[in-house]
Amino acid sequence: MANNDIWPTVHAERKALAADLSGLDDEQWSTPSLCEGWTVRDVLAHMTATAKITPPAFFTKLVGSGFSFRKLQAKDIETERGATPADTLDHFREIETSSKHPPGPTATWLGEVIVHSEDIRRPLGLRHDYPTDALIQVADPYKGSNLVMGAKKRIAGLHLRATDADWQHGEGPEVAGPMLALLTMIAGRKAAVADLSGDGVAVLAER
Repeated sequence: MANNDIWPTVHAERKALAADLSGLDDEQWSTPSLCEGWTVRDVLAHMTATAKITPPAFFTKLVGSGFSFRKLQAKDIETERGATPADTLDHFREIETSSKHPPGPTATWLGEVIVHSEDIRRPLGLRHDYPTDALIQVADPYKGSNLVMGAKKRIAGLHLRATDADWQHGEGPEVAGPMLALLTMIAGRKAAVADLSGDGVAVLAER
């Protein structure tokens, strides 16, 4: 999958997530996500806001938030949550086919939808099959970067090996498991540790 071809996958994954969330009750919407301090409803509102921002709009919002990325996100989440969970889901459905995004590498926005979808689905016990090539396209740039998530430092000195795809990275104690679990851990979500095996799992979990 070339970088320019990510958007059909992004749009399809948003549509699938919206379908998965259509039957949630109010209590489920309040479930803590894998993003610390955010409920699953907050994460969905964040995904909506991200899909509405262009690079110029991002910098304008950042200035208006006193150059605080957290304040920018909090404002956007408050806006996109709406008054009810139904509002939150409706707002998300409105951007299902959006190709707008903040500044950054194109593959980042594929990662945005996959990782945040797992931030929502895992705590709710929802399973979803993501395209394997999409998982690899996200993992490849993540593994070599310390920006935002610190992934490069997190997996240093470890050998990561997918058990359901032709993908591996690094040298050292092994961490093996499904590609989705590896990506989730690379992105700093410890919830996937139960899906992994190998001498390097404990080390990765501690990081």
